[in-house]
Amino acid sequence: MLHSTLTLMGVTWEESVTYSINAVYLLFSAYLVFVMQIGFAMICAGSVRAKNAMNIMLTNVVDAVVGSISFYLFGFAFAYGTSNPFIGSHLFALAHIPNATYDYAFFLYQWAFAIAVTGITSGSIAERTQFSAYLVFSFFLSGFVYPVVVHWVWSSSGWLSPSSTPLMLGSGAIDFAGSGVVHLVGAVAGLWGSIIEGPRAGRFDALGRPVPLRGHSATLVVLGTFLLWFGWFGFNPGSFDKILVAYPGTSDQGNWTSVGRTAVTTILAGSTAGIVTLFGRRLLVGHWDAMDVCNGLLGGFVSITSGCSVVEPWAAIICGFVSAWVLIGLNIVALKLNYDDPLEAAQLHGGCGTWGLLFTGLFAKEEFVIQVYNSGEIGVTRPYGLLLGGGWGLIGAQVIEILTIFGWVSVTMGPIFYALHKLELLRIPVNEEVTGLDISCHGGYAYAQENYHLRLYGDYIS
Repeated sequence: MLHSTLTLMGVTWEESVTYSINAVYLLFSAYLVFVMQIGFAMICAGSVRAKNAMNIMLTNVVDAVVGSISFYLFGFAFAYGTSNPFIGSHLFALAHIPNATYDYAFFLYQWAFAIAVTGITSGSIAERTQFSAYLVFSFFLSGFVYPVVVHWVWSSSGWLSPSSTPLMLGSGAIDFAGSGVVHLVGAVAGLWGSIIEGPRAGRFDALGRPVPLRGHSATLVVLGTFLLWFGWFGFNPGSFDKILVAYPGTSDQGNWTSVGRTAVTTILAGSTAGIVTLFGRRLLVGHWDAMDVCNGLLGGFVSITSGCSVVEPWAAIICGFVSAWVLIGLNIVALKLNYDDPLEAAQLHGGCGTWGLLFTGLFAKEEFVIQVYNSGEIGVTRPYGLLLGGGWGLIGAQVIEILTIFGWVSVTMGPIFYALHKLELLRIPVNEEVTGLDISCHGGYAYAQENYHLRLYGDYIS
């Protein structure tokens, strides 16, 4: 009976099954990406001092809920409403969804990405930011700034998209799961927020020398890292959107094989970066540091996110190796410049995200590029990795993406943070910062045993 009904509706049984499996795959990937919010929350909590744990946990929740409303009302339309190469202009509040192109599963997957961006930015300005400031920048970042970049690179009508017509430099920018679209956007926003706010009280002494302000729980950092690792299997392989897409000219290959390869390149890049960071930091500081290894691991994941679907596994190891040294080097430079980022978010997501885009332009394999962006169509040629003989088209598009993201986020988020600063809505007073945001802003500590002592903010300043 069901088979006959589907036939009358113009949909074959096979098409219905294919659509259902693809929808379930995308929904499951969306749930995995959302799990990353738990990972972000754990890493943020463990990376700050105990007196600010409740504050940073609450900001992670706020980033998610504010970003959800903003992306629903405006963000998805700006990202995927087709009208011009710069910004979408319809599908506001999911009007006309589902349609022939997008459904609710696709929105849910893209929403999970949008709220991840604001979490990156929050890490850069942790332990010294007014709560109201999070409400403002989260809404603006997830509802406008980030979606515009999504439109450029991921929408079929975007001017940088590898699926648009015509293609930028004959190639378009390949940023498969968002080394630039997600990570670089969040990092540049956090960079400007941190610069405008300035370092935390006590982070540098009177001579400008760094003073360690270590996070209070390596346990939470490691837990959060593993949760992010788990979620990255939705972030990278899930970005195929559809798993049941067969490649012509083969009997056993399709998106399902590319999904498996993408998962492999992801774990290899992250693992390589983690172990290189482990030994690199051991040589520099003289001991084994769990938090450094976790950040190195995440840096490898960030860098491979751009090219995870279009590179060989051996290239992913190169990607992870270089990303570890990018992160180590940028952290050294940050201290020299008296730049304070409690979670190393700008260095990790910005530096490693930039390297990931360049890496894709150097090592993308033509066969894989055609599989991912032309469904393996026979007779198609495309630019690919420069070091593999693919010419300058792809690497040129990657550089353009890097420069335009940095410029766009700078001219949008920079003024937002500066305006909040001038209105005295950005940074908390120094006495409240020294006391701790939990007691000065949230009425008590995150940990019950701390609340057995002085419980009122007035007790700390009397």
